[in-house]
Amino acid sequence: MTEYGRGPGSEPWHPEDPLYGDQGWGGQEAAHGQSQYGGQQPYQHDPYAQQHQQQSYPQQQHQQSPYQQHPEQHQQQQYGAEPDPYAQQPHQPHQPHQPQFNGGWDTGQQAAMPYGAQPQDPYAQQPGGYGESHDYYGTPEAYPPPQPPGRREAVPEPQSPDWNPDAPQEETHPFFTGADEPSGRDGGEDRGSRDDDDEYDDDPRESRRGGGRGGRGGNERRGKGKKKNRSGCACLVVSVVLVGGLGGVGYVGYSFWQDQFGEAPDYAGGGSGSVEVEIPKGSLGSDIANILKKQGVVKSVDAFVSAQNGNPKGKSLQAGVYLLKKEMSADSAVKLMLDPKSQNALVIPEGTRNVTVYEKIDKRLGLKEGSTAEVARTKAESLGLPDWADDDPDIKDPLEGFLFPAAYPVAKGSKPEDALKRMVQRANEEYDKLDLKGAAKTYKLDGPWAVLTTASLVQVEGKTHDDFRKMTEVVYNRLKPSTVETQQRLQFDSSFNYLRKQSKINISATEINENMDPYNTYTQKGLPPGPISNPGVEALAAALNPTKDGWLYFVATDGQHKTEFAKDYDTFLELKAKFDALD
Repeated sequence: MTEYGRGPGSEPWHPEDPLYGDQGWGGQEAAHGQSQYGGQQPYQHDPYAQQHQQQSYPQQQHQQSPYQQHPEQHQQQQYGAEPDPYAQQPHQPHQPHQPQFNGGWDTGQQAAMPYGAQPQDPYAQQPGGYGESHDYYGTPEAYPPPQPPGRREAVPEPQSPDWNPDAPQEETHPFFTGADEPSGRDGGEDRGSRDDDDEYDDDPRESRRGGGRGGRGGNERRGKGKKKNRSGCACLVVSVVLVGGLGGVGYVGYSFWQDQFGEAPDYAGGGSGSVEVEIPKGSLGSDIANILKKQGVVKSVDAFVSAQNGNPKGKSLQAGVYLLKKEMSADSAVKLMLDPKSQNALVIPEGTRNVTVYEKIDKRLGLKEGSTAEVARTKAESLGLPDWADDDPDIKDPLEGFLFPAAYPVAKGSKPEDALKRMVQRANEEYDKLDLKGAAKTYKLDGPWAVLTTASLVQVEGKTHDDFRKMTEVVYNRLKPSTVETQQRLQFDSSFNYLRKQSKINISATEINENMDPYNTYTQKGLPPGPISNPGVEALAAALNPTKDGWLYFVATDGQHKTEFAKDYDTFLELKAKFDALD
């Protein structure tokens, strides 16, 4: 070590060292005959204790110290060393007690010195030695006296002579100064490699301090040329960030204003061309708008939703297939969808037979006649019929009664089974709402299938809800074994017409009486094997809640719309006479 005057040997720290005074700073003893500070003169005695010079430290290299019996005790003769109370001491004559001075820091410890010996002052004027000893701490420019290790404070950084504590300090953060992140005290870079116009710091204290304890070495260059450039780059980056932030805030504000107060994009006029659009069941306004936008009918979702909300009937839009135009204004699209002429759904009226439904599907899809009927015959079990559906081999069509009357979206390009599945699904939903099993038990019928068949009969025969309820009572009364007049025969023309795939009112008695088909209720007792039509909601409700007035007969006295009922056979003959008079 060469810092602060230390030589290559075992010399102690120089008193000018700020760390002067560490415990054990004199931990290594000088060789015999040499001074601790490198001279040949022994320590001079304290002038107040010259009579004890003979008890001072030995000068001869080979002379045994009277105070040291073991090598370990030799360290106790250094300044500030801890005495060994158990070390063997030579016998000394009694001396008056005097305050002991250990020659080191006031640490509360006594140096290991013989009784009566006076400590030497290494800083006192020594005759015949090095000359007059100077007070190293007597001038204002000198370092402050070293403090004991326990009382030391961090050595402050030296300041420039012209430093003013009240002046604003220069920003030193690397982001503003443009300096690279330092690595250790040196900053990890060669200070001498900076620009030639860098300034130097000639503070001698800085130069003197630079060689010790890993400080900045020598005259440190403080680059200022690059600082300006890097500061400019930092300001530019901050400016760009601020401008970008303001731009983003402005865009968000504009978008919010546009959404809240601006008009939504929209086409003008009634559009052109033709497009078929299917709106699924349960679609809301936004769902309809998205479908229309995807099909190119309207320009934006917001425009259509706004137009729908602005139309008094806009909320009444329902599922179905609509024939619309391309690039319509939102108002025009809403008005056209509310017009029944635009609805291109396949409508199944109440009481429609399956054979008619099949024909409509073939026509809608542009298929060969009979294509849908063939699918119904071969794939009936895979279309979703309920488990209580009858599989009697006498049934003409197992799907009869399950193609629920409603409007269905049947778009071009779809398959017949898709339409049939949708209709069966709708029938199941409607039938699940009704207690068909409970009605069958109440009126002593053979399960839900018989209730559905009854509803299909009254759907074809009746014209009003009141007709449906009375006709249902007629069916239930005639099915009773106790009804002697009719002998459990329904005698409905509608079932015979279903059998013959016709719709006639005037049927000859010979034609009816000669046909023994299970669907001929004139010759067969009880209900037909299955439904003869697809009943609607009112007919189904009547099957669950018939009248209880004792009706047993009915006749369409005007041949079409007016139906009259009778409770006995004589009244029935009167009604029949009215009907016959129509000829």
